[in-house]
Amino acid sequence: MIKFKYTILYVADVAQAISFYERTFQFRKKFITPENDYGELDTGDTTISFASHTLASKNITDGFIASDHSHPPFGIELGITTDTVEELVQRALHNGATLVASPVCKPWGQTVAYIRDIDGFLIEICTPIS
Repeated sequence: MIKFKYTILYVADVAQAISFYERTFQFRKKFITPENDYGELDTGDTTISFASHTLASKNITDGFIASDHSHPPFGIELGITTDTVEELVQRALHNGATLVASPVCKPWGQTVAYIRDIDGFLIEICTPIS
């Protein structure tokens, strides 16, 4: 059996990233190492995980490109669904996110907005597709 289980975001501060996602999206911390270099959130079937740049450098010895607000976001996003897009966007902004695109209603009826989290990762906040 093959199953998509988790996505790991490489961040400057694992505890700070987890705190942002807890406060903004109300996910619960599932695990964090005593060294605070790796942690996971309970988000449902697929886990969002965080690894420190230091730990990532040990695993990816040829290097990686760190997410940074001074550069455009990577060509990948996390998708978060909610019935209250505008409210969740405002909570994210209050918790330190930056707005990329305000909520708009797409022709197929879905409301979609884009933010960048505190580490610069792109997040789509949208209503579920019915």
